[in-house]
Parts: sequence; C-alpha cells; structure tokens
Amino acid sequence: MERTVLHETAQLGQSIWLDTISRDLLLTKGLDVWIEKGVLGVTTNPAIFEQAIAKTTDYDEEIRKLAKEGKSVAGIYETLTLQEVRAAADILRPVYDKTGVDGYVSLEVNPLLASDVESTVSEAERLFKALERPNVMIKIPATSEGIEAVEDCIAKGINVNATLIFSTGQYSSVAEACLRGLERRARTNEPLDVASVASVFVSRIDSAVDALLEQKNDCEFAELKGRIGVDNARIAYQRYRKIFDPANARWKALADRGARTQRLLWASTGTKNPAYSDVLYIENLIGPNTVNTIPPRTLSAFLDHGKAALTLENDLAEAQARRDLLSAAGIDLDDVGLKLQQDGVAAFNTAFDVLLKGIGDKANKTPVQ
Repeated sequence: MERTVLHETAQLGQSIWLDTISRDLLLTKGLDVWIEKGVLGVTTNPAIFEQAIAKTTDYDEEIRKLAKEGKSVAGIYETLTLQEVRAAADILRPVYDKTGVDGYVSLEVNPLLASDVESTVSEAERLFKALERPNVMIKIPATSEGIEAVEDCIAKGINVNATLIFSTGQYSSVAEACLRGLERRARTNEPLDVASVASVFVSRIDSAVDALLEQKNDCEFAELKGRIGVDNARIAYQRYRKIFDPANARWKALADRGARTQRLLWASTGTKNPAYSDVLYIENLIGPNTVNTIPPRTLSAFLDHGKAALTLENDLAEAQARRDLLSAAGIDLDDVGLKLQQDGVAAFNTAFDVLLKGIGDKANKTPVQ
C-alpha cells in the first residue's frame, strides 16, 4: 500500500475523514480507494445528501420504486440515507475494528428539529438504533437546545457528532455536555465508551470576519484577514487540552472507567477564498487527538502537495494577540459565531427542504422509455 501524507498525518495523531457520500462513491469502490490513501472516516450533512440525491439521477429509479410501494417523501429520504450510511459504515468497519477510535460515519438529525430538545433526542435514538452499526455517529447542531440533546444522547449511549460549532464558548458548552452525559452514565454504572466528536467550523469564520474587516477599511487590521479561523481553532484546542487533561480530576474519574475524550473535529476546511492556500485549513491544524473532515477537492490537493507536521499549537501567543486586536476592531467572535451557527442551521434547513422537494419531484416523474 502506497504511503501518503494522510498516513503521515495519522502518525502525528490526527485522523482524516472524508466530508461527502454518494451512491457512486459506494458502488464504484471509490470509498475503498480513499481508505487505501489514508481516509479513516466519513461525515455527511443535509447539503451533501441534497447534492447526492436531488441533483443526480443515481437514485431516481429507487425513489420511484419506493414511492410505488407507498413510502412518503420523508420515508424515502430516510430509507436512502440510512441505506447509504450503513453501506459506508460496513466499508469502514475494518478501520473501526483496527483503530477503535475511527471508521465512523455521521448522519445528521432532521435540522428542522434544532430548537426542540426532546424531538432531537428521540430522532437521534431512533436513527442510531435503525442504523444497527457501532461505527456510526448521530450529528446534532450545537444550538442551545442541541447542547442539551448532546448530553442526553451521550447519557443514553448514543455516539454523537456535535456540529455547527463556531466559537470557543460554543465548544466549551459542548465539551461540558459531554462530561455531564458521561457522568450520568457513570452514576448508573453503564459503560463509558461512548464515541463523540465536537465539530468546529473553520473557513466560514474567515469568510465572515474578512467581510467585516473589509467594512473597517483600516490597514491596522489588514493582518487579521485569513488568520482568525485557524487562530480560533487553535484556541479551542487549548480548551480541549485543559478539559480532557489526565490531571483534571473530573475527567480522570471518567477516563479511569473507560471514557474516551471527545475529540475536536475541524470542519469547513475547504478554502473558500482563492487568494489563500488550498490546504490552509489542513496544514495549519494538525495535532494529536483531532480529526479533520475534508471535501474531496481539498483532500486531493492535500494529497498532491500538502505537508504533514505538528502545527496546531504554533503561534499561540500571536493567535491571542490577533484575537485581542479583532476585539479592538469592534468585532466580537462570539457574536460572529452565533450568527454563523444560525445561518448554518438555516442553510441545512433549506438544503433539507430542497432535498425533500427533489425526492417528491422524482417520485412523481415518469421514467424516460
């Protein structure tokens, strides 16, 4: 097997996951090829399924068949997504069996439930049970209600990917929810080997902050452009290290009983500004006990010309100084993070609605003879 930069990255303690799924990827052994190159997991979201199902013809025949069987549009969506996640989980099962910490596939709860704790937990529990695989995670947006749901799901033994985290405050709340969920299991003497990641979004921070800095039109703040996304992630990692420090008595009590750390996962790591390096959010965020989920185009770029080195704790003093300068510019990262999270939930809602409409249109379309 050819050694790649992904294998080198794994040796440094970071797992590379693939941020996409499709029928073609699964049937043509495309995922197997990525795994051979060093991919260790897969993440999905409503926008990815919208692209895969609504905007290709790969599923048309099956959609019409399911419709004829009397499945509702929502039922068709669930059948297809569960089917694809199960298939990907089976392909990744050897990775899971070998590593114990990777080989996972994530499936998101209905994003329309983001403001309803009870419904989110109920759906997460139902989906986790329906998937019937140990190497799956249920994605839950880290809204205030979602954070409550994360705690409840971990307490129930459901593997969780807490997503749409944009600020260090949001991250701290998710990590706290993880600890509370594990502590609830500990009190009832249940196993603590529940898998969990906290997905911190990176490039969207730069897109938002850069736009705000443009409005300032002040050369004093020009150096902040394209820097805050990585800085924000690095500062979040410092919080992770304190929370899950073996010397932290609260965490040690859980770890001694088999609890796993809730790894930080870097999401939104495709470069959106063409003026920046196409591997900016990969090369600068490599460190132990982390995951980076990467879209195919960016992953191909990293394989082609990326470098693997421990970079996650570089320039920490400078990162904090830039954060202070950002505050001096009148930009509050917590406010930016809250708006980005709200926009992210809205975007997933839209993608989900478009996906359901696309399935409905395909279900009612007469096939071409």
